[in-house]
Amino acid sequence: MRPPLRIGVLGCADIALRRMLPAMAAADDVEIAAVASRDAARAREAAGRFGTRPVHGYAALLERSDVDAVYIPLPAALHATWTEAALRAGKHVLAEKPLTTDLERTRDLLALAAESHLVLTENVLFVHHPQHATVRQWVADGLIGELRSFQAEFAIPKLPGTDIRYDAGLGGGALLDTGVYPVRAALHFLGPELDVVGATLHGTAGHTVDTAGSALLRRPDGVTAHLTFGLDHGYSSRYLLWGSAGRITVDRAFTPPAGHRPQVRVELRSGTRTEVLPAADQVAAVVRSFVRSVADKARGDDDTLHQARLVRDIGASAAVRRG
Repeated sequence: MRPPLRIGVLGCADIALRRMLPAMAAADDVEIAAVASRDAARAREAAGRFGTRPVHGYAALLERSDVDAVYIPLPAALHATWTEAALRAGKHVLAEKPLTTDLERTRDLLALAAESHLVLTENVLFVHHPQHATVRQWVADGLIGELRSFQAEFAIPKLPGTDIRYDAGLGGGALLDTGVYPVRAALHFLGPELDVVGATLHGTAGHTVDTAGSALLRRPDGVTAHLTFGLDHGYSSRYLLWGSAGRITVDRAFTPPAGHRPQVRVELRSGTRTEVLPAADQVAAVVRSFVRSVADKARGDDDTLHQARLVRDIGASAAVRRG
């Protein structure tokens, strides 16, 4: 039996304390080696909750010999800097999405990880939930005929004005936050040969970042993807696959609770039915996947780079339209 993977955590963000650290603590093959913060008191408080070592400062954690890998839940604009620092310190990296806010930086970091024989994983949780593999198999089996289009939306209600997702300097904005989910879902179901046909981004009063947007993507065979995302909406987390013989709709697609049993609606000429799939914990699944990747010395996921390209092109298309 191999020893547990010793993971250090750079930062005490909500997603780390509420979701990722509990999943790591519950995993038999993971040891939470340390938790770092720029605030020493905050590091002590977070480390105390999970029975691990507090570290004052991110660089100090990267110097530790008892850390094999790091998890980075910092604001998006800081991901590239600390991912590079971790890789150069010889650590495997699990970084929150988006991996970076820039396509070239994403490409360079993936190359650095490969050259260094280290695992670099972008933490897109939903792709690890088995419901999507089931839906993908149904489509491949021809359940809804030939695929014609894909639609996905992920939007959340308005956040407190001080939330970092409204801070452009920290990589805020709807595209880089909620927009990543429908973009990645389009890649997951339609593959990498997607191009941006058009896009829009707009903000709401009092904010300097985009708070809503949409994009139309197209595959060479004519299959389209219509994506919608936002930070000031009634909550929605769903996608729809539309074929020549029917449709498949998945609600609560991107952030289902661990105990949730997905209810997938299948509409065919013969009628509509609801398929109830097994519950799964996608947070625990991503921890298991990362541990396996490190053990197997797996290379990075190509979809991370494809996603970064599409996000860049959506932003560029929207900028042109605004201009």
